[in-house]
Amino acid sequence: MHLYFEELNVTPKEESKRTLIAHGFHKEVTIQDFPLMGNTVYLHVKRRRWLDKTFKQVMQRDWNLVAQGTRMTTEFAASLKEINQY
Repeated sequence: MHLYFEELNVTPKEESKRTLIAHGFHKEVTIQDFPLMGNTVYLHVKRRRWLDKTFKQVMQRDWNLVAQGTRMTTEFAASLKEINQY
């Protein structure tokens, strides 16, 4: 199963004092998630880039979505670690 997500054109709350405009997307990232009804699940995520009009800096939200060193979500990687402990 493949699910596709695209970040909305809503400026990050933590950057509310800056003047940001949508500035395209990063390359799509594919993340393996929990199996659903015996099927492998892949999440395809497109992260938005933002341009700070004042400083001409490209910004992005800080997403800690993918577990370090894997292509799985943090929750799925944690559940696999628990299983390996037994």
